[in-house]
Amino acid sequence: MLLARRKKVSSENVVDISNRLQDSENRENAYNTVIRILLILIKEFALDIAEIKTDRFYASMDGFGEKFLEQKAPKRILSSFEKQKTIISTFIDNQKNYLNEREDELRKIIDLLTRAMVSVDSENDAYHRKIMEQSEKMERITRLDDIRKIKSALEKEVETLRETVRNKQAGEQARIQNLSRQVKTLSQELELAKAESMRDGLTGIYNRRAFDDYLQSLTERNLLHRYDFALLLLDIDDFKAVNDTHGHPVGDRVLLAMANTFSQMVRSDDFLARYGGEEFVIVLPGASRRNAAKKAKQICKTIYKTRYTLDQNDDQPPLALTVSIGATAFKNGDMAATVLERADQALYKAKQAGKNCVMTN
Repeated sequence: MLLARRKKVSSENVVDISNRLQDSENRENAYNTVIRILLILIKEFALDIAEIKTDRFYASMDGFGEKFLEQKAPKRILSSFEKQKTIISTFIDNQKNYLNEREDELRKIIDLLTRAMVSVDSENDAYHRKIMEQSEKMERITRLDDIRKIKSALEKEVETLRETVRNKQAGEQARIQNLSRQVKTLSQELELAKAESMRDGLTGIYNRRAFDDYLQSLTERNLLHRYDFALLLLDIDDFKAVNDTHGHPVGDRVLLAMANTFSQMVRSDDFLARYGGEEFVIVLPGASRRNAAKKAKQICKTIYKTRYTLDQNDDQPPLALTVSIGATAFKNGDMAATVLERADQALYKAKQAGKNCVMTN
């Protein structure tokens, strides 16, 4: 009887401890999610300004977020946070100082422009008023009958003065329009330079930098609002042999041809980028892992069936190429690095399986 009671008590203790451990794990996951969201919101609050090195601040926040989730020892977590707290505080102070300085400069510019406009307006008014007064005097003279001989000359002079006023006004308007065009042109050139910095120089598709930014934004968006996506990591099989056999110019043409093929096979809202060397990456918004694998198999099949001619006047047979693809999809709790790591592992499996195939992870 006593033994049975002890067993019952022991069993209840085990259940209680198990429930507490589960609650503790749930709280830890919840805290991790909250902290990741807060880090994202802090980045959103930071202004993207080169002078205060916002890009470094973004990188620091991303690095801290990854380390925070990896570390389990409370002392290390607190030590890491103390360093990050100083970085955040310093950046906030720098941003405040920057904004205060720009606000002060803006006030000075507004004051300068205001005084300049008042001065120019006053000068123009005086000039126009003087000219118009003179023309009115001349008009009154022309009404006198005893000076008919000079009436025609005065009328011409009046029209000349009026034309002077109109020309001055037109010139001022032209200068303003010219300045506006210059500002618009500079703005367009700046946007163009920014866009070009996100493109691969050879293929014209997005580059690694653009992909990193895009993937980071997708994973962060999923912490705030659910937004599924899948990722394909593609690698041209035996590309080194193409360069060694035919030379780098042919290798470049192969890369360009591959980029064109991939571009034709993705949707308008899909994201295609050259990941590096002979590797490409495709992000499929809204796609599951199953859908991603299906798309990857279509790409594999298309590349396998396509032949690439080296030169119209060349007797060499056309190139037969294949690609290996690793596919994965976003999972709850994923960061950019974990999604990419799974895709890379799947690509490695595809290479190990004999290439020209698709593996998922």
